[in-house]
Amino acid sequence: MKPIQGSFITGYVSILIKGEQPELFFQICSKHGITIWDMKKHAPDLCEGKIKLTDIKLVKKIRRGTGYKVSFIQKKGYPFLFKRFMRKRPLIIGLLLGFFLVIFLSNIIWDVKITGVPKDIEEKISKQLNQYGVHPGAWIFSLESPNLIQQQLVKDVPELLWVGVDQKGTTFYLEGVEKIIVKEVPAGEPRNLVAKKNGVIKDLYVSKGIPRVKVNDYVEKGDLLVSGVIGNETDEEGTMELIAADGLITANTWYEVSVTIPLNYYDEQVTGNNEKKYFLKVGDFQLPVWGFGTPDYSDIHRESTETPVRIFKWESPIKVVENVLSEKKSNRRERTREEAVKIGIEQAKADLQLELGPEAEIMTEKILHETMDHGKVKLNLYITVEENIGDAQLLNQGD
Repeated sequence: MKPIQGSFITGYVSILIKGEQPELFFQICSKHGITIWDMKKHAPDLCEGKIKLTDIKLVKKIRRGTGYKVSFIQKKGYPFLFKRFMRKRPLIIGLLLGFFLVIFLSNIIWDVKITGVPKDIEEKISKQLNQYGVHPGAWIFSLESPNLIQQQLVKDVPELLWVGVDQKGTTFYLEGVEKIIVKEVPAGEPRNLVAKKNGVIKDLYVSKGIPRVKVNDYVEKGDLLVSGVIGNETDEEGTMELIAADGLITANTWYEVSVTIPLNYYDEQVTGNNEKKYFLKVGDFQLPVWGFGTPDYSDIHRESTETPVRIFKWESPIKVVENVLSEKKSNRRERTREEAVKIGIEQAKADLQLELGPEAEIMTEKILHETMDHGKVKLNLYITVEENIGDAQLLNQGD
């Protein structure tokens, strides 16, 4: 008979039966509901078999009055391993001390890494983090959450446009984006409006200043659109007034955009087949507790969820990690040339709109050049846009 499933967990023993026709003793045991497997007859009066640990008492009871001699020759399973383990006190103490040492060390910050910003801003961020208590050697439980640290940094370091704070194990990772400070012309300061790009004037709305261009005029970048100088020194009164020119100068501008669209592409779908694996995580160390091996999927989509183990209101450093491994299949798709051209035009317009902002309006598009090479359609597009091209420029009052 094959080994009984789970017998190693509950424990089992090998018994040796000595007497006349020893196999009859195993038959008696079987009638009493005792499971026996791996029976071997070593001699006419000697037979061996395996039984569960829980059936030992019943075997001893059945043996009484039968004349058979029963010997327990081998013990296997977790119960016996556990007893042997518990006898080794120095090893147990060492493991416990090691476990608590791992917990202690995994709750201390060992490194803080800052990327994406110049050295001077990095030093400011580091200084602020020290004030928050975030530095190597700090106790993790004494710190605010990464989200709160992120919000406070953006508030306290004005040079930062955005900062991402992430804690991975015993390391804090910070990735920042420097704020590009554009010096705006102060309201009310004397200024002109000049063209910030080439275009053909479509509409003029001037609330302050003197227009220097008309509708349908072609202007180039830097040309004067609205002057903030009223009067001049050669008029009859010999006066000149400097004001802050203001208005909305709408022009038709144009862009050449290139885009490449493949005729063959792949999309991914989850089939519904999945396996779950569970781990106990302390810091960067993960101990698998359920679900071993890797599923026989050609492509796998992984999702991971971490749940901290709580003891009343205290959140322990131990986390239960659930990994869901889902079978994923990639399907090869094909487009026609016409479909690729249509998708390319829409993609080019969307990218340009994102670059120009919501106030700009794309008017027309035209294909300048279209080629197909190595299964890809390449487009050169001419796109016309209607947008405000006015840009404030301070007047030099010393002139």
